[in-house]
Amino acid sequence: MGRNVVQKIIESHLVEGKMAPGEPIAIRIDQTLTQDATGTMAYLQFEAMGIDTVKTEKSVSYVDHNMLQAGFENADDHLYLQSVAARYGIDFSRPGNGICHQVHLERYGAPGKTLLGSDSHTPTNGGLGMLAIGAGGLDVAVAMAGGPFHLTMPKVVKVNLKGKLGPWVAAKDVILEILRQLTVKGGVGRVLEYSGDGVKTLTVPERATITNMGAELGATTSIFPADENTRRYLAMQKRESDYRPLAPDPDATYDQEISIDLSALEPMIAQPHAPDKVVPLSAVVGLKVDQVCVGSCTNSSLYDLMVTAAILKGRHVHSDVNLTITPGSRQVFTAVSQLGGLTDMIAAGARILESACGPCIGMGQAPPSGAVSIRSFNRNFEGRSGTKDANVYLASPQVCAVCALTGKITDPRTFAPTPPPITLPDEIPIDDALIIKPPADRKSVTIRRGPNIKPLPQQTPLPKRIAGEVLLKVGDNITTDHIMPAGAKVLPLRSNIPAISEFVFVRVDPDFPKRAQEKGGGLIIGGDNYGQGSSREHAALAPMYLGVKAVITKSFARIHHANLVNFGIPPLTFVDPADYDKVNQGDQIEIDAVTETIKAGGRLQARNKTKGITFELTYDLTPFNKAVLVEGGLLNYTRAHA
Repeated sequence: MGRNVVQKIIESHLVEGKMAPGEPIAIRIDQTLTQDATGTMAYLQFEAMGIDTVKTEKSVSYVDHNMLQAGFENADDHLYLQSVAARYGIDFSRPGNGICHQVHLERYGAPGKTLLGSDSHTPTNGGLGMLAIGAGGLDVAVAMAGGPFHLTMPKVVKVNLKGKLGPWVAAKDVILEILRQLTVKGGVGRVLEYSGDGVKTLTVPERATITNMGAELGATTSIFPADENTRRYLAMQKRESDYRPLAPDPDATYDQEISIDLSALEPMIAQPHAPDKVVPLSAVVGLKVDQVCVGSCTNSSLYDLMVTAAILKGRHVHSDVNLTITPGSRQVFTAVSQLGGLTDMIAAGARILESACGPCIGMGQAPPSGAVSIRSFNRNFEGRSGTKDANVYLASPQVCAVCALTGKITDPRTFAPTPPPITLPDEIPIDDALIIKPPADRKSVTIRRGPNIKPLPQQTPLPKRIAGEVLLKVGDNITTDHIMPAGAKVLPLRSNIPAISEFVFVRVDPDFPKRAQEKGGGLIIGGDNYGQGSSREHAALAPMYLGVKAVITKSFARIHHANLVNFGIPPLTFVDPADYDKVNQGDQIEIDAVTETIKAGGRLQARNKTKGITFELTYDLTPFNKAVLVEGGLLNYTRAHA
């Protein structure tokens, strides 16, 4: 039986397990990436393992999140990251070099390789034919130490692309349509593998836009084959030697198949406050727009910015609109400038931001109160922009540019029959001066630690009995932004768990951190898809610090589920979802025989002492997950079994 692309890569990297959907497996990791919001903790964890050097083929540390230096914290952490990279053999991408996913696509990604990144949008590099997976920082630290990455063998979904995109329809519209069909839960336990004649009509940056936002489906990752377009992109990057063709066998099989007719698509838009609240753009035309933002790791490529510049050329941004544009990398910034696009955007009235995540993570450019913001980003969760009552819509750069000019949501097909033609050069300037390679004499490097870096909190082994108060009950689709907010105020505290724990759940309940401390910890109750969104392990680590003993939900998002296990917090689910309605905040819950029951694989019996009722709990844990949980988390397990 033939193999699909996902199976070929997993098979060549398989360390443990069998490639049957739902079975636990472990794979060898070729490359890792971190960014500064997750990297400080990941490297503190790596140091705690006592490993002398990274064991991967290539590990890269990027600075792209905490770029606003309003105090010493971010600057100090950047010095720590640069020195720890030099000490342990890691490439260091300096501030200003660009967003990790864009730069990795340009300078490191390679077909057939595995990439593990401490950022949920790591699947961006699936556009190059990589098996690129987002994970918590501790998983990445273990991979850097030479350990395999443990996961459940995903189902592989064939996404058959037919036809060719029409005028004003972009790659962003492809993934928005898939989100409309599958929802933010539709990719859980799955990898989306793109196939069909439509694939050859999409460039690598367009493919990367699609795989980037596959993270919003909850998918393990997304991937395209490696073909002539892949070779051409790598040649432009002067890395053609990294190319290898990669395609499914003619008789490859899949667990599921969906089809998208590219020629039938129209411009789409995601409405507030979820990436899957997608409708045709034509359904919401006329709404007044206050802010437009083009960029993020989703849509900040050279093509994205040049088409934006071409639409703006010779025109002016509407007087009621604030337009910001973020080049994805220093390479893009330089090329756009040399091609004249930067001048056109500035002349039109756009504000040009540095090559960083910026507004996408609430790091500046918060919209006005109650504003409508149209963004080419990947997430529009409530409050993520920095303004709780702002209404953020997601659309393509083409749609964003047109809306910036008209001051309202506008179907670009009514703006002009066709978009301006864009011809990109075969060669662009390649300059890696802001990527610092580790020195030959690494052992003499002194690691810089500022006062914002605090000791790594330790977890104890899983107790035999869990008892405590329900500290908080939340509904469906709670995101990691709800649990552990981002933004300019919180992100600088990522290496200071005592300080950052003061912000856990504050957007949901401002009193949560204080209550958790006063009660000596407790439990959290959640609905479906709890923990969707980013890979930030702080959404598990900070609750652990506050004494959260278990999280009980209807279902979990993949990465957050793994992070809870990694930090020794049991991720439990109701056997009967109706029992969710029988538990309230303030109830006292007891669960006996926790360790022995989980080891044996049985159901846990929980007692609600407040209401005098009992209910059953289960869990989705592989044998490896169980062993990690019993030890009190992955760091404890790694120390004991390295």
